[in-house]
Amino acid sequence: MKITLITVGKIKERFFEAAIEEYSKRLSRYCKLEIIQVADEKTPDGASEALERQIREKEGERILSHIRDGAYVIALAIRGKELSSEELAAKIARLAVEGKGQLVFIIGGSLGLSEAVMKRSDYHLSFSPLTFPHQLMRVILLEQIYRSFRINAGEPYHK
Repeated sequence: MKITLITVGKIKERFFEAAIEEYSKRLSRYCKLEIIQVADEKTPDGASEALERQIREKEGERILSHIRDGAYVIALAIRGKELSSEELAAKIARLAVEGKGQLVFIIGGSLGLSEAVMKRSDYHLSFSPLTFPHQLMRVILLEQIYRSFRINAGEPYHK
């Protein structure tokens, strides 16, 4: 199975990079992992709703350009469905059985995801009603994908 993360913006802190590298290495025994970073747009303070929508649309176009036909797309969204680690593992296993060879997870920028990205997504996943820094969310997502593969392989994991 191929797992692709499409994220908006670059990682700035070395400790986030180190965590992402570690989970990428751990995941290499379970799947082919690709991480795509698309450029973020600068959002001026006090930006109007119209300008914020334009920014989300520009970032959305960049995201959509990396999604192949046939990929199963999971967008991270505060209003998405919350799953336990076991439920996420079961979802990934079910998608594999259904022949979904590529799963694409999308983490938007500071303003969220465009309507076009949300419409293209097959599933909306929420990790919490809390807002997390986008760089930290990459680490959390990779850890949960890794945990899902361990659960599905019947390997020990911490509950």
